[in-house]
Amino acid sequence: MRSHARGAMLGLALGDAFGATVEFMTPREIRAQFGCHRMIRGGGWLRLPPGQVTDDTTMAFSLADAWLESTASPGAEDCARAFDAWMRAKPIDIGHTVRRGIARFRRTGEALIPPSEDAGNGATMRCTPVALATLGAPLADIEAATLTQARVTHNNPLTDSATCAVVRMIQAGLDGTGIRGIMALAHELSHIHPIFHFRKRHEENPSGYIVDTMHVVLQGIDVNDSFEGVLLDVVNRGGDADTTGAIAGTVMGALVGETALPSLWLKALNPVVAKRCVDYADFLIQRSPAWQAN
Repeated sequence: MRSHARGAMLGLALGDAFGATVEFMTPREIRAQFGCHRMIRGGGWLRLPPGQVTDDTTMAFSLADAWLESTASPGAEDCARAFDAWMRAKPIDIGHTVRRGIARFRRTGEALIPPSEDAGNGATMRCTPVALATLGAPLADIEAATLTQARVTHNNPLTDSATCAVVRMIQAGLDGTGIRGIMALAHELSHIHPIFHFRKRHEENPSGYIVDTMHVVLQGIDVNDSFEGVLLDVVNRGGDADTTGAIAGTVMGALVGETALPSLWLKALNPVVAKRCVDYADFLIQRSPAWQAN
């Protein structure tokens, strides 16, 4: 259980660091510069040092801090305060929807935003700590914890459903349900919202719209059979590649576990980031109902 929890957190960071190099590039631009982008090398529009991560991972760290500081499932104000502290630390990148939600909390003191037409992917990219901490909990509790953190910055039915689906996909990797369980949840999502149906044309250059994000992630998982294969497929499609990489990485990392992650990529990951991933994973999984039951 610990190995798969670490795989989820490390997979998030690996996918983020790997994808950040080609974020906002088109597949044609990626091919022209790299052929096939295969290494964690830094750079990109953010000019990152090799192995460094973006807001996808650091927001997940801040959510993990909210769990660490709470004796129960953190409430909306706990999550909002954690995200506010994260933004005050001047992250290297921050999405517009996330910024607006946190700024609203500062201005009004209200932790939850009202329903919105903005179906971005920022709530989904950071959800891994919820999946670890709630493993083995009743489904209603899992969804409540997922939406509590999501609605600090995002409140849209498509984002809600996708984020809940990704949390459950991570848990399918953690609890041994395996790839069939993960894909069953993918099909369940597309049944509830047909717009998420992913067995269509090969989509490239995805935006931050959650539907684009999930199409690419689910297509990549559906047709590849390894962590590295999924990440190579997803990230080389360009667009919002750090986020598609982060989401695909956390799901696949939960599935394969820490020991099956690419060793060269792990060596390339910033060691401080890697240690934080492992420490958070251990803490979160050990407070989960599944761990406590053992």
